[in-house]
Amino acid sequence: MNLQNKIDFAVVFSVTKANPNGDPLNGNRPRETYEGLGEVSDVCIKRKIRNRLIDMGETVFVQSDDKTTDGYRSLKERADQNVNLKAIDKDKQKYAEVACKEWIDVRTFGQVFAFKKGKEAGLSVGVRGPVSIQSAFSVDPIMIDELQITKSVNSEPNDKKGSDTMGMKKRVDFGLYSFCGAVNCQLAEKTGFSEEDAEKIHQALCTLFDNDASSARPEGSMEVIKVYWWKHNCFNGQYSSAKVHRLLQIKKKVDQPASVKDYDISVDTLNDLVCEEYSALY
Repeated sequence: MNLQNKIDFAVVFSVTKANPNGDPLNGNRPRETYEGLGEVSDVCIKRKIRNRLIDMGETVFVQSDDKTTDGYRSLKERADQNVNLKAIDKDKQKYAEVACKEWIDVRTFGQVFAFKKGKEAGLSVGVRGPVSIQSAFSVDPIMIDELQITKSVNSEPNDKKGSDTMGMKKRVDFGLYSFCGAVNCQLAEKTGFSEEDAEKIHQALCTLFDNDASSARPEGSMEVIKVYWWKHNCFNGQYSSAKVHRLLQIKKKVDQPASVKDYDISVDTLNDLVCEEYSALY
């Protein structure tokens, strides 16, 4: 069923002794703003949503190497091996339609198809997706721990460095983060994004960190605390997304919060705007 009602959403999550999103240009140190607020990029969040969609059995175009379900290691290989795309002869509109139908992340977030070689050489197709997501920021400045670590064995048999080579591991001691997003009905109409797709995105947000554990993010160190899902009563929405997102209120109870319990999390209301809430607090 086509999407008939604009959707806004907000997600609140906690980070406890983990690196939610390392900055490769800064020694993989957890991202932070000049004001000291922790940051998780929108690209990182979309990657986690795609991974959850893969776990749910959906067909995804932008797959990471460690989550690939078809064995292809590049986007071009995946596109080239798609039978339905092969049959299209440089018709951009048809190409976009087929790509949206084939892959849920294309009709959700959009995608640029621009390949230098092969049949698609010179063909550049851009798809604008209906789901937009902002970067996540911590409510308060974060404290970053730096731990010195050593490796216990050499990687190579004739490695000149000793097996006790020193290294650094950086993590956020504790932080409460939030981000917002929206689903645009006009763009959903163009890509074929449906009510069923919207519900899958909703489920992915509620389980964002399932199967996401790593040495930087141990199991249980990342937790979705709240998901607010606002469904408007019309195609374009009764209120602007900015006004809806401002409904989220997070206030600290103590000067130096050390856990989720040190915050009050709530949402204000707007007339005739329904809010569905997922909560991990009990």
